[in-house]
Amino acid sequence: MTSLIGGCIGWMWERGRRSRALNRKADFFGIRPGEDCLIVLGNKYNAPGTAHQRDVQAVVELAMLAGELGCRVTVETGDYRGSNEDRTEFSIGGPIGDSNVRTGGHLAAHLPGVSLRPHSDRADSMAVLVDGERYLFDRGNQEYALVAKFTPAESSRPVVLVCGQSSVANQAAIHFLRREHARVAAVLASVERYCLVVKVSYIGVYTFHQAVLEKDVSRAAFGNE
Repeated sequence: MTSLIGGCIGWMWERGRRSRALNRKADFFGIRPGEDCLIVLGNKYNAPGTAHQRDVQAVVELAMLAGELGCRVTVETGDYRGSNEDRTEFSIGGPIGDSNVRTGGHLAAHLPGVSLRPHSDRADSMAVLVDGERYLFDRGNQEYALVAKFTPAESSRPVVLVCGQSSVANQAAIHFLRREHARVAAVLASVERYCLVVKVSYIGVYTFHQAVLEKDVSRAAFGNE
């Protein structure tokens, strides 16, 4: 009897621990168990109608995240218009080269402190500028992704932007935050709204696996919004 009671207590404790971990993950990404999620997938750079393989893999990671919480997923292209309303939205890919024009609209509307340099022959081509810093694009070596979460005034659920300098950076940011969301959340003022810079290094060796939180730029990114 003592062993049976001890086993039941242990099972209940473990179940409670897993439930709390899932709830923390849900809070970080703005997902409510059993509800709907919208994933907006960008195009390849200057290639409308096609998606990069790594962006598709990023969608798979997000779908797995939603599946853990019993959520239904709808996928749209970057041409999607309208409010996310009562669906948590994940918008993958930046607006440069018309890859994901919806991300560009979200940035303009909600993150006035962020600017992106266009693709060019300049040294700061595709750099992310925020909080007085320039995060330069060193293709295939060191790249960055901007990850932001906010809730538009007309919506009841948040939008999560994953605006990487490449599809590798997009996948790296999602993979990193799925794994390290608890540690990242611990250093944020709030998980209700944030803007983060994620750095991906040694891409030629580790592809998307070597990612870290570079900086929390929430205050500067959202400005006086």
